[in-house]
Amino acid sequence: MQAWAHGDVTPQAVDTTSLPQLGEAWRPENPFRGNEAAIKIGTSAYNQNCARCHGLEAISGGIAPDLRRLDNDCSTLKDDAKKAACVKDNDDYFLNTIRHGRSRNGAVYMPPFEGVFTQEAMWAIKSYLETRREKPL
Repeated sequence: MQAWAHGDVTPQAVDTTSLPQLGEAWRPENPFRGNEAAIKIGTSAYNQNCARCHGLEAISGGIAPDLRRLDNDCSTLKDDAKKAACVKDNDDYFLNTIRHGRSRNGAVYMPPFEGVFTQEAMWAIKSYLETRREKPL
């Protein structure tokens, strides 16, 4: 299956067999947060599939959003409950975007990856991105 985002790009397979399998139901929060194996898989998956648009090491060159900034709004929150809710909202936003893609006025800015990547692969990529945060939580 090919994904069309900023050119003709074929997504690369992501081997997640070493990670716990998450089942059919989509998780509302990153179950692999801080999991070293997931971070390693997510690093490779990101570099092979996301970096061409979102930049090496998640540092955007301007084509697509800088993914180091996904959780920036959460980093300044002092209340732990509000911070946790913010992180959960960002997990939801991330998963919705990667699953369904983004388009505007009929133009596809990011293709949907549901059916291309497993839930495990998506959360592994998010786990990697959490190590790249611009403002640590």
